[in-house]
Parts: sequence; C-alpha cells; structure tokens
Amino acid sequence: MKFLDQVKVFVKSGNGGAGCVSFRREAYVEYGGPDGGDGGKGGDVWVEAVEGLNTLIDYRYQQHFKAQVGTHGMGRNKTGAGGDDVVLQVPAGTQVLDEDNDEVLADLIEVGQRVMLAKGGDGGKGNARFKSSTNQAPRKSTPGWPGEERWLWLRLKLIADVGLVGLPNAGKSTFLSAVSRANPKIAAYPFTTLYPNLGVVDLGPGSRFIVADIPGLIEGAHEGAGIGDRFLGHIERCASLIHLIDGTQEDPVAAYHTVRKELLAYGGGLESKAEIIVLNKTDAMTDEDASERAQALSEAIDQPVVQMSGVSGSGVKQLCSAAWDMVKLERADEVAAAAAAAAAAEAGDDEAPGWAP
Repeated sequence: MKFLDQVKVFVKSGNGGAGCVSFRREAYVEYGGPDGGDGGKGGDVWVEAVEGLNTLIDYRYQQHFKAQVGTHGMGRNKTGAGGDDVVLQVPAGTQVLDEDNDEVLADLIEVGQRVMLAKGGDGGKGNARFKSSTNQAPRKSTPGWPGEERWLWLRLKLIADVGLVGLPNAGKSTFLSAVSRANPKIAAYPFTTLYPNLGVVDLGPGSRFIVADIPGLIEGAHEGAGIGDRFLGHIERCASLIHLIDGTQEDPVAAYHTVRKELLAYGGGLESKAEIIVLNKTDAMTDEDASERAQALSEAIDQPVVQMSGVSGSGVKQLCSAAWDMVKLERADEVAAAAAAAAAAEAGDDEAPGWAP
C-alpha cells in the first residue's frame, strides 16, 4: 500500500428538509387545522481516528464528501427523517487544518476520537408551528437551513515509540528490516526511502514497541528542503529517537551536528526527546577503526555511542534492548503524568465552592 500523509478534501453537510404546508381534512371530523410537519435535519460530516490505518491513501481517489439532505416534512404532523452522516476514517495522529493549511482545527491522536467538520442544516418549520389564536389556518412554512461546506487539509503524523533519524543512506531502512517484518526499500544510494515506514519490534512477551523509519534529513530540512519539514513532522509523534550515523563517512561528527541542527531549528520539542546515538555500518570497518571512530564521536558530542551493523547483525540486539529500556521510561512518565493530571483535576473538583444556604 502506498504511503500518503497529506491530502486536501472537500466536505459538505446536508441541507435541512423544508417544512410542509398541510391541513387536516377528514370526513366527519370536526375542527380540522394545520398539520404540516417540520423538515428533517441534514447529515453532519465527521472525522474519526480508527484502528488499522497508517496512511491517507483512501483520500487520493475520493476528495469530495457530502452528507445526505434532510427529508421534507409531511402532513399529519410527520417530521422528515434526518439525513445520514458521513464519517471520514483516518489513522490516529491525523491533524485537520483549514484551507490555507495553516491553522490546526483538530488533532486526533487516539483511536476513537471524533470531531465534527461540518454541521448539517436544521429542518424548516411546518405550518403547524405557526398556528395561533389569531391565525387558525397559517399557510406559512420555512425552508431548511443550508449545510456547511469547506475545503480542509488532512495531515498525518505517524505515532511511534521510536523514530529512526539520520542523514540519507545512514542505514535506517536496513536496521528496520533487521528488527521487524517491515520490508522497506533498500539500495546503495541516498534517498532510497521516500516515505516513512513502520515496523514492530518484538523482544518477547510484553516487550513490544513500534519503530518509524523516517526518510533521510538534509541541511535545510526544517525549511522544506527535500520535503524535510514533513518528515520532521512525523518525528513529533515519536516518543524517543535512535540517531543512526554512517561510520564509513569522512566526518561522523559533522553528520551528527547536521541532523541535530535541523531538529533544533524545527522545534516542536524534537531536540529534547530521549535519544540513542548509533555508529552504524561497523561491518565495513575493522574493529579497531570502529572503536576509534565511536570514541572520537562520543568525546565530541559528550554522549555514549553504540556500535552496530544492520547488515551483519552485530550490536542489533543490544540496541533493541537499550531502545526498549528507553521506551519503558517514556511510558512510565506518561502514566505518571496522566495520574498527576487526574489527581489535580479531582482535587480541583473537591476544592470547588459548594452551595451554602
């Protein structure tokens, strides 16, 4: 399935049904009168995050979504049926933006979240609504209210426990294929990966996490170079990072600073995420050269560096174990933060002033 992370769609809610002008006329029944019913409400347009999706490819082939119009009112005080709603199903992590692709209108980060995009028009009033003591036979009704219509952007930012970052051809896709059942494209040239890939790393019962392979970042990515701003957007949803550096290149330290500079310039909290630094492709070096380069990189950036080869598998298990430890800490922090927020909300309710006689 092709990956698509940004689409433009047109949504229109249903118009309300018109009210009815009708009078009760039955043989041998005294005191007839107006009995025109109201029109039905037009259908709404919703967007909902559902499970099992990780791309917006469905919206490449259909961009217009219109809810059903409400049914007109009828005699005998029959209200018209409401129009059916339309629900756009999207992956968790999808944002809804306005037509200018500037303002975020909704952010669906959890499965089951549901947001109304366009409200259906109310139904018109039938003539029974206008009956009064001075107007026993009104011939007045109102049309239904029109629905809303608008163009919107849907933008997906993948949600993963760990994001793989680095310059092009740093070995991210090779690592993903080595630790999961994902089959990303792998080749010996830069920019092999053109869109993010997801893989599940399973280390045993209860030790499972999701890894996102983000396409390579280049200098100026935060400004849109190589559509890097969209790639950086996917990293926003990753709880932590694995920074892969090609150990065979001339200057691994410069490669590290290039990517870190882009993360810092983009903002969004990317620079503060937990990170594991990895010197990759050690299979193409002697053990002595790999150790020297890893030590030099560690001293230059003042952080520990893990040696690994996605091709030979050397260091892969150790890296996955370290990544799982990092994921567990992040999840524990999230649980603690949620508990603290719930406790604060409960305390706030308890302290709310009550009614006193």
